[in-house]
Amino acid sequence: TGIAQLAEHWSPKPGVGSSSLSSRAKSCKNMNSIITYCKESYDELVHKVTWPTSKELTSQAVLVLSASIIIALLVFLVDTAFEELMKLVYSLFN
Repeated sequence: TGIAQLAEHWSPKPGVGSSSLSSRAKSCKNMNSIITYCKESYDELVHKVTWPTSKELTSQAVLVLSASIIIALLVFLVDTAFEELMKLVYSLFN
């Protein structure tokens, strides 16, 4: 490691090509923090989040579907009205 540290010291990019123990320790620390994060996320999803019941989920899905259909019909009606209006305007100027 002495030669590697000497080469690293004189390198134009310090830290490149190093095999020091501190970089391996940082890597393990990062991996442990990722594992801790995953465990905490799982715990929160299982024990702290309130999930909707099947009945609530079904009623909300029906509500969203109904609202989507109504909005689609309104857009269709407005589009059709403007199309007819534009046909009328074009026929007057031709």
